[in-house]
Amino acid sequence: MLDIKFIRENKDIVQAGAKKKHINIDIDALIAIDDERLKQLKEVEELRSEVNKVSNDIARDQDTKLKIQLIEEMRAVKEEIRKKEEKLKTTTEEWQKAMLQVPNVPDISVPEGNSDADNKEIKVWGEKPVFDFELKDQINLMSKLDLADFERGTKVSGFRGYFLKNEGALLAFALWQFFLDNLVRKGFIPMIVPSLVRKQALVGTGYIPGGEDDLYKNQDGDYFAGTGEVATMSYYSNEVIDKTKLPVKFVSFSTCFRREAGSHGKDMKGFFRVHEFYKLEQVVLCEASHEESVKFHEEITKNVEDLLQSLNLPYHIVANCGGDLGLGQVKKYDIEVWVPSQNRYRETHSASYFHDFQTRRLNIKYKDADGKLKYTHSLNNTAIATPRIIEAILENNQQADGSVKIPEVLRKYMGGKESIK
Repeated sequence: MLDIKFIRENKDIVQAGAKKKHINIDIDALIAIDDERLKQLKEVEELRSEVNKVSNDIARDQDTKLKIQLIEEMRAVKEEIRKKEEKLKTTTEEWQKAMLQVPNVPDISVPEGNSDADNKEIKVWGEKPVFDFELKDQINLMSKLDLADFERGTKVSGFRGYFLKNEGALLAFALWQFFLDNLVRKGFIPMIVPSLVRKQALVGTGYIPGGEDDLYKNQDGDYFAGTGEVATMSYYSNEVIDKTKLPVKFVSFSTCFRREAGSHGKDMKGFFRVHEFYKLEQVVLCEASHEESVKFHEEITKNVEDLLQSLNLPYHIVANCGGDLGLGQVKKYDIEVWVPSQNRYRETHSASYFHDFQTRRLNIKYKDADGKLKYTHSLNNTAIATPRIIEAILENNQQADGSVKIPEVLRKYMGGKESIK
């Protein structure tokens, strides 16, 4: 959420930012609602002040007849206050709803564009493997090596269900531990966070309104989050963090759930687009400084790059265009790993920063050197998402005899095994 004062003073910038994100919003209409809200609030406060003043007069006055007259007059005023308060409540709710629709202003460096097709490649790393034998895709490899069972997954869990088994399951555990070990060494606090969250946690992180169609909901009105970012960001909600603790860096593990609404016909087979998966998520809270946000954005992106390079997975990084940014994101990078059978890069990690968009909604503050309360800035980036990345590991490391070479850095987590046969 943006500050209404900032919106009023920079309405052209906010409107242009929404246009760059291809989000329809009428800032003038929002300001008109705010004007009405402030007008009604002033009227209520003036009447309350009048009641307080007369109440003091009644307490001091010795004339009983005059007291009775003033009490009767105040009854009418209090009834008017009640009516105005109800009207103010309705206007405030309308204003709050409109405020939640206002997108954050994207950074000037964000490319123009409508969709992910317009994202701009900014870095390429690694040599794409060349095979002198017939290439197998992930489904073929997992079937031949008995690493997954999609038929029984569908039987038990429904469409996009799966069982990960044998070295397929061990590979997932190895990836979690490898990424966790490295990030903890870099000062990240490890956490296992809830997947079941209240609506406010999703509103606070910007997934509601706008993304509700992609969320699973239980009979009690709570939601299953699609990323550990939601619970992790809510950890400090309505709190003031000691400035000496900043930056706070978390690496959070959670089960994630997504309905994949709107993805009918996309990635029907395999692990790329499933309803239930697992993530380690990097989340950072830092001081309210654009320079700090940019610094940590590059840092959390490099954290993943270093580990992907250790796995020897070819990848590239794209800067997401305006039309491919979420409501709260100021800037976002997607890291996409090479998938040989598809002859293209596929997104495995997303790194974003938000300034105080999320923390204003969640009311996360710190006290600066002058004693002034400020909202922290927030950032997040996938550390590792499984089983999605497993398809890239299998395909890039397949051998002519049908086996798959295990990346060297993962072997110690898999009993020293060098390959899957």
